[in-house]
Amino acid sequence: QVHLVESGGGLVQAGGSLRLSCAASGNIFTINVMGWYRQAPGKQRELVATITGGGGTDYASSVKGRFTISRDNTKNTVYLQMNSLNPEDTAVYYCNLKNVGRAINNYWGQGTQVTVSS
Repeated sequence: QVHLVESGGGLVQAGGSLRLSCAASGNIFTINVMGWYRQAPGKQRELVATITGGGGTDYASSVKGRFTISRDNTKNTVYLQMNSLNPEDTAVYYCNLKNVGRAINNYWGQGTQVTVSS
């Protein structure tokens, strides 16, 4: 089992910045992918960004150039630096870890609220 603990959400004005953190513990495979997803009210959960253990990244087109994902493998922690926030970024942000083995096992954090005021 894997346990994910997120922090760093909050309320910010449009144009502002926030940094999310997610610390993972438990049975973390050597090959894994960590990432952030978000879910706005009335919408489906969507990918924000992912990062492999080797540092390969992928971003949703809506956040490219504004958000940066990074990770510290020594701490099993993933970060999401969010700049130039706008009200459309308001959502609950969820940390995700995928253990890659014979199958892919998904784990989720409890979510952290990000609210951007106009």
